Amino acid sequence: MTDQKFTLAPPLADVRIIAVEQYGAGPWATLQLADLGAEVIKIEDPASGGDVGRYVPPFQEDEDSLFFETFNRNKKSISLDLRISEGRQALEDLVRNAEAVYSNLRGDQPAKLRLTYEDLKSVNPRIVCVSLSGFGMTGPRATEPGYDYIMQAMAGWMSLTGSPDGPPTKSGLSLVDLAGGYVSALALLAGLHRARRDGVGGDADISLFETALHELMYVATWTATGRWSPRRMPDSAHPSIVPFQAFETADGWIIVACAKQKFWERLCELIDRADLLADERFADFAARDRNREVLVPMLADALRQRTTADWTQTLTAAGVPNGPIYQVAEALEDPQAVARGDVVAIDHPRFGRVRQVATPFRLTGPPPQLRRAPFRGEHTEEILRTVCGYDEDRIAGLRAAGAFGAPAAAPAS
Repeated sequence: MTDQKFTLAPPLADVRIIAVEQYGAGPWATLQLADLGAEVIKIEDPASGGDVGRYVPPFQEDEDSLFFETFNRNKKSISLDLRISEGRQALEDLVRNAEAVYSNLRGDQPAKLRLTYEDLKSVNPRIVCVSLSGFGMTGPRATEPGYDYIMQAMAGWMSLTGSPDGPPTKSGLSLVDLAGGYVSALALLAGLHRARRDGVGGDADISLFETALHELMYVATWTATGRWSPRRMPDSAHPSIVPFQAFETADGWIIVACAKQKFWERLCELIDRADLLADERFADFAARDRNREVLVPMLADALRQRTTADWTQTLTAAGVPNGPIYQVAEALEDPQAVARGDVVAIDHPRFGRVRQVATPFRLTGPPPQLRRAPFRGEHTEEILRTVCGYDEDRIAGLRAAGAFGAPAAAPAS
Protein backbone atom coordinates (compact mmCIF):
# COMPACT_ATOMS: atom_id res chain seq x y z
CA MET A 1 0.00 0.00 0.00
CA THR A 2 1.37 3.41 -0.92
CA ASP A 3 0.80 6.55 1.06
CA GLN A 4 -1.60 8.97 -0.55
CA LYS A 5 -0.63 12.60 -0.30
CA PHE A 6 -3.33 15.19 -0.36
CA THR A 7 -3.85 18.79 0.68
CA LEU A 8 -6.45 19.50 3.32
CA ALA A 9 -9.11 21.94 2.19
CA PRO A 10 -9.97 24.82 4.52
CA PRO A 11 -12.48 23.67 7.17
CA LEU A 12 -15.38 25.70 5.79
CA ALA A 13 -14.53 25.45 2.09
CA ASP A 14 -17.95 23.93 1.35
CA VAL A 15 -19.95 26.67 3.11
CA ARG A 16 -21.52 29.66 1.36
CA ILE A 17 -22.84 32.52 3.49
CA ILE A 18 -24.93 35.47 2.31
CA ALA A 19 -24.09 38.43 4.55
CA VAL A 20 -26.28 41.51 4.92
CA GLU A 21 -23.86 43.28 7.22
CA GLN A 22 -22.00 46.45 7.94
CA TYR A 23 -19.62 48.24 10.29
CA GLY A 24 -18.03 46.08 13.02
CA ALA A 25 -19.75 43.24 14.87
CA GLY A 26 -21.32 41.48 11.89
CA PRO A 27 -18.35 41.77 9.55
CA TRP A 28 -16.13 40.55 12.41
CA ALA A 29 -18.26 37.39 12.65
CA THR A 30 -18.12 36.57 8.96
CA LEU A 31 -14.42 37.47 8.83
CA GLN A 32 -13.73 34.52 11.12
CA LEU A 33 -15.74 32.25 8.83
CA ALA A 34 -14.09 33.61 5.69
CA ASP A 35 -10.65 33.08 7.20
CA LEU A 36 -11.69 29.46 7.80
CA GLY A 37 -12.50 29.08 4.12
CA ALA A 38 -16.20 29.93 3.86
CA GLU A 39 -17.36 31.81 0.79
CA VAL A 40 -18.83 34.98 2.27
CA ILE A 41 -20.90 36.98 -0.21
CA LYS A 42 -21.37 40.45 1.21
CA ILE A 43 -24.51 42.23 -0.01
CA GLU A 44 -24.03 46.01 -0.02
CA ASP A 45 -26.79 48.55 -0.47
CA PRO A 46 -25.99 50.73 -3.50
CA ALA A 47 -28.27 53.51 -2.25
CA SER A 48 -26.05 54.11 0.81
CA GLY A 49 -22.71 53.49 -0.84
CA GLY A 50 -22.37 50.07 0.75
CA ASP A 51 -20.96 49.18 4.14
CA VAL A 52 -20.56 52.29 6.30
CA GLY A 53 -17.22 50.85 7.39
CA ARG A 54 -15.84 51.96 4.03
CA TYR A 55 -16.02 55.56 5.25
CA VAL A 56 -14.50 55.32 8.74
CA PRO A 57 -11.42 57.54 9.25
CA PRO A 58 -8.49 57.73 9.57
CA PHE A 59 -6.82 56.12 6.53
CA GLN A 60 -9.94 56.53 4.41
CA GLU A 61 -10.32 57.60 0.79
CA ASP A 62 -13.34 57.31 -1.51
CA GLU A 63 -14.88 53.90 -0.76
CA ASP A 64 -11.80 52.39 0.86
CA SER A 65 -10.59 52.49 4.45
CA LEU A 66 -8.22 50.48 6.58
CA PHE A 67 -11.15 49.98 8.98
CA PHE A 68 -13.05 48.21 6.21
CA GLU A 69 -9.96 46.20 5.22
CA THR A 70 -9.66 44.94 8.80
CA PHE A 71 -13.15 43.43 8.84
CA ASN A 72 -13.63 42.27 5.27
CA ARG A 73 -10.62 40.44 3.87
CA ASN A 74 -11.34 37.16 2.06
CA LYS A 75 -14.92 38.19 1.20
CA LYS A 76 -16.79 38.93 -2.02
CA SER A 77 -19.08 41.90 -2.59
CA ILE A 78 -22.29 42.19 -4.56
CA SER A 79 -24.04 45.55 -4.85
CA LEU A 80 -27.75 44.77 -4.64
CA ASP A 81 -30.85 46.77 -3.75
CA LEU A 82 -33.11 44.43 -1.79
CA ARG A 83 -35.99 46.92 -1.83
CA ILE A 84 -36.86 46.32 -5.47
CA SER A 85 -38.36 43.09 -6.76
CA GLU A 86 -35.46 42.26 -9.06
CA GLY A 87 -33.00 42.62 -6.20
CA ARG A 88 -35.18 40.50 -3.94
CA GLN A 89 -35.38 37.76 -6.56
CA ALA A 90 -31.60 37.76 -6.90
CA LEU A 91 -31.29 37.43 -3.12
CA GLU A 92 -33.60 34.43 -3.09
CA ASP A 93 -31.62 32.79 -5.87
CA LEU A 94 -28.49 33.28 -3.80
CA VAL A 95 -30.21 31.81 -0.75
CA ARG A 96 -31.29 28.81 -2.78
CA ASN A 97 -27.61 28.00 -3.27
CA ALA A 98 -26.28 28.94 0.17
CA GLU A 99 -26.09 27.42 3.65
CA ALA A 100 -26.65 30.54 5.76
CA VAL A 101 -27.90 34.11 5.72
CA TYR A 102 -26.18 36.38 8.23
CA SER A 103 -27.31 39.88 9.17
CA ASN A 104 -26.40 42.49 11.75
CA LEU A 105 -29.27 44.93 11.71
CA ARG A 106 -31.63 46.46 14.24
CA GLY A 107 -33.72 43.76 15.89
CA ASP A 108 -36.90 44.51 13.94
CA GLN A 109 -35.17 44.70 10.56
CA PRO A 110 -34.69 41.00 9.64
CA ALA A 111 -38.47 40.53 9.65
CA LYS A 112 -39.03 43.76 7.69
CA LEU A 113 -36.45 42.77 5.08
CA ARG A 114 -37.75 39.18 5.08
CA LEU A 115 -34.44 37.64 6.14
CA THR A 116 -35.84 35.21 8.72
CA TYR A 117 -36.24 31.47 8.35
CA GLU A 118 -40.01 31.87 8.05
CA ASP A 119 -39.42 34.14 5.05
CA LEU A 120 -36.80 31.97 3.36
CA LYS A 121 -37.62 28.37 4.21
CA SER A 122 -39.74 27.99 1.07
CA VAL A 123 -36.66 28.93 -0.95
CA ASN A 124 -34.27 26.70 1.00
CA PRO A 125 -35.58 24.61 3.93
CA ARG A 126 -32.01 24.01 5.15
CA ILE A 127 -31.06 27.67 5.33
CA VAL A 128 -29.70 28.98 8.64
CA CYS A 129 -30.70 32.59 9.32
CA VAL A 130 -28.54 34.38 11.88
CA SER A 131 -29.43 37.80 13.23
CA LEU A 132 -27.01 39.79 15.39
CA SER A 133 -28.65 42.94 16.75
CA GLY A 134 -28.33 45.30 19.66
CA PHE A 135 -31.10 43.85 21.81
CA GLY A 136 -32.50 40.87 19.93
CA MET A 137 -35.56 40.39 17.78
CA THR A 138 -38.07 40.42 20.64
CA GLY A 139 -38.64 42.43 23.83
CA PRO A 140 -39.30 46.13 24.48
CA ARG A 141 -35.92 47.25 23.08
CA ALA A 142 -36.00 45.23 19.85
CA THR A 143 -36.53 48.35 17.72
CA GLU A 144 -33.70 50.31 19.36
CA PRO A 145 -30.31 50.65 17.69
CA GLY A 146 -27.39 49.33 19.69
CA TYR A 147 -23.66 49.95 19.62
CA ASP A 148 -20.78 48.53 21.59
CA TYR A 149 -20.35 51.57 23.85
CA ILE A 150 -24.04 51.52 24.75
CA MET A 151 -23.84 47.83 25.64
CA GLN A 152 -20.76 48.34 27.80
CA ALA A 153 -22.78 50.96 29.68
CA MET A 154 -26.05 49.05 30.00
CA ALA A 155 -24.50 45.68 30.87
CA GLY A 156 -22.62 47.20 33.80
CA TRP A 157 -19.15 46.94 32.30
CA MET A 158 -18.38 50.63 32.65
CA SER A 159 -19.30 50.57 36.32
CA LEU A 160 -16.46 48.05 36.78
CA THR A 161 -13.83 49.76 34.63
CA GLY A 162 -11.51 52.64 35.43
CA SER A 163 -10.13 54.27 38.55
CA PRO A 164 -12.26 54.10 41.72
CA ASP A 165 -12.13 57.90 41.88
CA GLY A 166 -12.74 58.44 38.17
CA PRO A 167 -15.81 58.27 35.94
CA PRO A 168 -17.23 55.01 34.59
CA THR A 169 -14.97 53.94 31.72
CA LYS A 170 -15.36 51.80 28.63
CA SER A 171 -12.85 49.24 27.49
CA GLY A 172 -10.20 50.50 25.09
CA LEU A 173 -11.55 48.09 22.46
CA SER A 174 -15.04 47.28 21.18
CA LEU A 175 -15.15 44.01 23.08
CA VAL A 176 -18.93 43.58 22.95
CA ASP A 177 -18.88 43.89 19.16
CA LEU A 178 -16.04 41.41 18.91
CA ALA A 179 -17.63 38.96 21.32
CA GLY A 180 -20.99 39.32 19.58
CA GLY A 181 -19.26 38.44 16.35
CA TYR A 182 -17.74 35.31 17.81
CA VAL A 183 -21.03 34.24 19.47
CA SER A 184 -23.03 34.72 16.28
CA ALA A 185 -20.41 32.88 14.22
CA LEU A 186 -20.60 29.98 16.67
CA ALA A 187 -24.40 30.06 16.46
CA LEU A 188 -24.18 29.92 12.68
CA LEU A 189 -21.93 26.88 12.79
CA ALA A 190 -24.21 25.17 15.32
CA GLY A 191 -27.22 25.84 13.11
CA LEU A 192 -25.34 24.60 10.06
CA HIS A 193 -24.42 21.37 11.83
CA ARG A 194 -28.04 20.77 12.77
CA ALA A 195 -29.26 21.58 9.28
CA ARG A 196 -26.85 19.07 7.77
CA ARG A 197 -27.81 16.46 10.34
CA ASP A 198 -31.58 16.97 10.37
CA GLY A 199 -32.23 18.62 7.01
CA VAL A 200 -33.93 21.64 8.56
CA GLY A 201 -32.51 25.12 9.10
CA GLY A 202 -33.80 27.79 11.46
CA ASP A 203 -33.15 31.14 13.11
CA ALA A 204 -30.43 32.24 15.50
CA ASP A 205 -31.36 35.41 17.40
CA ILE A 206 -28.18 36.84 18.99
CA SER A 207 -27.94 40.20 20.75
CA LEU A 208 -25.02 42.34 21.79
CA PHE A 209 -26.76 43.14 25.08
CA GLU A 210 -27.10 39.51 26.08
CA THR A 211 -23.57 38.80 24.92
CA ALA A 212 -22.33 41.57 27.22
CA LEU A 213 -24.47 40.28 30.11
CA HIS A 214 -23.10 36.78 29.58
CA GLU A 215 -19.56 38.10 29.72
CA LEU A 216 -20.15 39.41 33.23
CA MET A 217 -19.36 35.78 34.14
CA TYR A 218 -18.77 35.22 37.86
CA VAL A 219 -19.48 38.89 38.58
CA ALA A 220 -23.09 38.31 37.52
CA THR A 221 -23.29 35.08 39.52
CA TRP A 222 -21.92 36.73 42.65
CA THR A 223 -24.29 39.69 42.22
CA ALA A 224 -27.44 37.74 41.33
CA THR A 225 -26.88 35.05 43.95
CA GLY A 226 -25.00 36.69 46.79
CA ARG A 227 -26.04 40.33 46.41
CA TRP A 228 -22.39 41.18 45.86
CA SER A 229 -21.68 44.84 45.04
CA PRO A 230 -19.03 45.12 42.31
CA ARG A 231 -16.65 48.05 42.52
CA ARG A 232 -13.92 49.60 40.42
CA MET A 233 -10.47 48.53 41.57
CA PRO A 234 -7.26 50.57 41.54
CA ASP A 235 -4.52 49.54 39.11
CA SER A 236 -6.87 47.15 37.27
CA ALA A 237 -6.83 44.76 40.22
CA HIS A 238 -8.78 41.51 40.35
CA PRO A 239 -11.79 41.86 42.67
CA SER A 240 -10.78 39.00 44.99
CA ILE A 241 -7.33 37.58 44.15
CA VAL A 242 -4.30 39.44 45.53
CA PRO A 243 -1.87 40.15 43.96
CA PHE A 244 -3.40 40.11 40.51
CA GLN A 245 -3.02 43.60 39.06
CA ALA A 246 -0.80 46.24 37.48
CA PHE A 247 2.31 47.41 39.32
CA GLU A 248 4.58 50.31 38.44
CA THR A 249 8.22 49.42 37.85
CA ALA A 250 11.30 51.65 37.66
CA ASP A 251 10.55 52.44 34.01
CA GLY A 252 7.04 51.26 33.18
CA TRP A 253 4.26 48.93 34.27
CA ILE A 254 3.85 45.19 34.65
CA ILE A 255 1.00 42.80 35.42
CA VAL A 256 1.67 40.24 38.16
CA ALA A 257 -0.94 37.48 38.52
CA CYS A 258 -0.63 35.17 41.52
CA ALA A 259 -3.69 33.04 40.85
CA LYS A 260 -2.22 30.07 42.75
CA GLN A 261 -0.68 29.87 46.20
CA LYS A 262 2.64 28.65 44.77
CA PHE A 263 2.92 31.81 42.67
CA TRP A 264 2.43 33.96 45.76
CA GLU A 265 5.14 32.05 47.61
CA ARG A 266 7.60 32.40 44.72
CA LEU A 267 6.88 36.12 44.41
CA CYS A 268 7.68 36.71 48.07
CA GLU A 269 11.05 35.02 47.63
CA LEU A 270 11.85 37.00 44.48
CA ILE A 271 11.16 40.40 46.09
CA ASP A 272 13.14 39.41 49.23
CA ARG A 273 10.03 39.43 51.40
CA ALA A 274 9.94 35.88 52.68
CA ASP A 275 8.67 37.37 55.93
CA LEU A 276 5.28 37.86 54.30
CA LEU A 277 4.86 34.09 54.07
CA ALA A 278 4.78 33.83 57.85
CA ASP A 279 2.27 36.65 58.25
CA GLU A 280 -1.22 35.29 58.94
CA ARG A 281 -2.75 38.35 57.32
CA PHE A 282 -1.53 37.05 53.96
CA ALA A 283 -1.77 33.30 54.51
CA ASP A 284 -4.28 32.49 51.77
CA PHE A 285 -6.49 34.03 49.09
CA ALA A 286 -9.19 35.16 51.53
CA ALA A 287 -6.70 36.66 53.98
CA ARG A 288 -4.84 38.56 51.29
CA ASP A 289 -8.11 39.90 49.93
CA ARG A 290 -9.17 41.11 53.39
CA ASN A 291 -5.83 42.80 53.91
CA ARG A 292 -5.08 44.03 50.40
CA GLU A 293 -4.87 47.65 51.59
CA VAL A 294 -1.86 46.68 53.73
CA LEU A 295 -0.26 44.18 51.35
CA VAL A 296 -0.42 45.90 47.97
CA PRO A 297 1.64 48.98 48.99
CA MET A 298 4.42 46.70 50.23
CA LEU A 299 4.48 44.80 46.95
CA ALA A 300 4.33 48.03 44.98
CA ASP A 301 7.36 49.42 46.83
CA ALA A 302 9.37 46.30 46.03
CA LEU A 303 8.40 46.16 42.36
CA ARG A 304 9.29 49.82 41.78
CA GLN A 305 12.93 49.05 42.51
CA ARG A 306 13.70 47.35 39.19
CA THR A 307 12.87 47.81 35.52
CA THR A 308 10.08 46.08 33.68
CA ALA A 309 12.58 44.02 31.66
CA ASP A 310 14.34 42.90 34.83
CA TRP A 311 11.11 41.85 36.47
CA THR A 312 9.68 40.05 33.44
CA GLN A 313 12.89 38.05 33.07
CA THR A 314 13.09 37.23 36.79
CA LEU A 315 9.41 36.40 37.26
CA THR A 316 9.18 34.37 34.08
CA ALA A 317 12.25 32.33 34.99
CA ALA A 318 10.59 31.50 38.32
CA GLY A 319 7.27 30.59 36.67
CA VAL A 320 5.31 33.52 38.15
CA PRO A 321 2.68 34.70 35.64
CA ASN A 322 3.45 38.23 34.47
CA GLY A 323 3.56 40.46 31.44
CA PRO A 324 4.70 43.95 30.52
CA ILE A 325 2.06 46.55 29.74
CA TYR A 326 2.83 47.32 26.12
CA GLN A 327 1.91 50.05 23.74
CA VAL A 328 0.11 48.60 20.68
CA ALA A 329 3.19 48.82 18.47
CA GLU A 330 5.20 46.91 21.09
CA ALA A 331 2.55 44.20 21.27
CA LEU A 332 2.72 43.65 17.51
CA GLU A 333 6.51 43.30 17.73
CA ASP A 334 6.69 40.95 20.70
CA PRO A 335 8.94 37.95 19.92
CA GLN A 336 5.99 35.59 20.36
CA ALA A 337 3.95 37.50 17.78
CA VAL A 338 6.89 37.55 15.39
CA ALA A 339 7.66 33.85 15.83
CA ARG A 340 4.11 32.82 15.05
CA GLY A 341 3.63 35.20 12.13
CA ASP A 342 0.82 37.11 13.80
CA VAL A 343 1.13 40.15 11.53
CA VAL A 344 0.36 39.47 7.87
CA ALA A 345 0.52 41.68 4.80
CA ILE A 346 -1.91 42.00 1.89
CA ASP A 347 -1.34 44.11 -1.23
CA HIS A 348 -3.94 46.79 -1.90
CA PRO A 349 -4.15 49.06 -4.96
CA ARG A 350 -4.83 52.15 -2.85
CA PHE A 351 -3.06 51.56 0.46
CA GLY A 352 -0.12 49.54 -0.82
CA ARG A 353 1.09 46.90 1.63
CA VAL A 354 -1.62 46.58 4.30
CA ARG A 355 -0.34 44.94 7.48
CA GLN A 356 -2.91 43.49 9.85
CA VAL A 357 -3.28 40.78 12.47
CA ALA A 358 -3.63 37.19 11.28
CA THR A 359 -6.48 34.92 12.27
CA PRO A 360 -5.96 33.28 15.69
CA PHE A 361 -7.34 29.98 14.35
CA ARG A 362 -4.50 27.50 14.00
CA LEU A 363 -5.84 24.31 12.44
CA THR A 364 -4.15 21.41 10.70
CA GLY A 365 -3.56 22.22 7.07
CA PRO A 366 -2.13 25.12 5.11
CA PRO A 367 -2.71 28.66 6.41
CA PRO A 368 -5.52 30.60 4.73
CA GLN A 369 -4.77 32.39 1.49
CA LEU A 370 -5.44 36.05 2.22
CA ARG A 371 -7.22 38.39 -0.18
CA ARG A 372 -7.84 42.11 0.26
CA ALA A 373 -11.33 43.30 1.10
CA PRO A 374 -13.53 43.68 -1.99
CA PHE A 375 -14.51 46.89 -3.71
CA ARG A 376 -18.24 47.51 -3.50
CA GLY A 377 -19.96 45.34 -6.08
CA GLU A 378 -16.67 43.92 -7.34
CA HIS A 379 -18.06 40.40 -7.68
CA THR A 380 -21.67 41.17 -8.62
CA GLU A 381 -21.72 39.74 -12.12
CA GLU A 382 -19.40 36.84 -11.28
CA ILE A 383 -21.63 35.73 -8.40
CA LEU A 384 -24.85 36.05 -10.34
CA ARG A 385 -23.40 33.95 -13.15
CA THR A 386 -21.71 31.24 -11.09
CA VAL A 387 -24.06 30.97 -8.11
CA CYS A 388 -27.42 31.89 -9.59
CA GLY A 389 -26.83 30.78 -13.18
CA TYR A 390 -27.87 34.12 -14.69
CA ASP A 391 -26.97 34.84 -18.28
CA GLU A 392 -25.86 38.20 -19.66
CA ASP A 393 -29.40 39.23 -20.61
CA ARG A 394 -30.69 38.55 -17.10
CA ILE A 395 -27.83 40.53 -15.57
CA ALA A 396 -28.44 43.38 -18.01
CA GLY A 397 -32.10 43.41 -17.00
CA LEU A 398 -31.16 43.71 -13.33
CA ARG A 399 -28.80 46.53 -14.13
CA ALA A 400 -31.45 48.37 -16.12
CA ALA A 401 -33.91 47.97 -13.24
CA GLY A 402 -31.45 49.65 -10.87
CA ALA A 403 -30.80 46.56 -8.77
CA PHE A 404 -27.07 47.25 -8.70
CA GLY A 405 -27.18 51.00 -8.26
CA ALA A 406 -24.28 52.98 -9.67
CA PRO A 407 -21.12 50.86 -9.77
CA ALA A 408 -18.22 51.96 -7.56
CA ALA A 409 -15.02 52.82 -9.36
CA ALA A 410 -11.99 50.77 -8.31
CA PRO A 411 -8.77 52.75 -7.79
CA ALA A 412 -6.11 52.45 -10.45
CA SER A 413 -3.50 49.82 -9.77
